[in-house]
Amino acid sequence: MNTRVANLNPASYGVLAFALLLGFYFSSLTLISGWSFTWQQFTEFWYFLVPLGAGFGLQVALYVRLRRLVLNSKDSGTVMAASGTTSTAAMVSCCAHYLVNLAPVLGATGLVTFATQYQLEFFWVGLAFNVAGIAFIANKLRNASKDHAQCVPA
Repeated sequence: MNTRVANLNPASYGVLAFALLLGFYFSSLTLISGWSFTWQQFTEFWYFLVPLGAGFGLQVALYVRLRRLVLNSKDSGTVMAASGTTSTAAMVSCCAHYLVNLAPVLGATGLVTFATQYQLEFFWVGLAFNVAGIAFIANKLRNASKDHAQCVPA
C-alpha cells in the first residue's frame, strides 16, 4: 500500500468512502437513466441519500480508527460491509423503477416492481443498518480504547 494513503487520518477515509458511495449512486443512475433523471432523483431524495452516504463514511472512519488500534477486528468489518451494501442498495433503489425498461431483457420485472413499491422502506432500512453499524463499531472502538489505555503506561 502507498505510504501516503496508509498515513491518511480516519476522517479522510470516511470522506473518501462517502464520496465513493455517492459517486457510485450518480454514475450507476446516470448510466441507466441519464443525468437529468439522476439529478431529479437526487434532489427528491437527498435527505435520505446524504445521510446514507455520511453514515457509511462515519463507519469507515470508525473502522479505520479501530483497525489501527487493534489489528484483528473481523466483526466490525463484517458489520461495516453489510451496512455499506445496504446503504448502496437503498440509494440505487430510488431509481429502480426506471429499470423496467431493461427488465424484460433481464427477466426481473417483479424485482423492479418490488424495489419501486418499497423504495422509502429501503431507505429507512439502510439508515437503520447505518445506525446499528455505527453503534457496533463505536462500541468496539470504545472498548478497545479502554483496553489500550490500560496497556500503555501514562
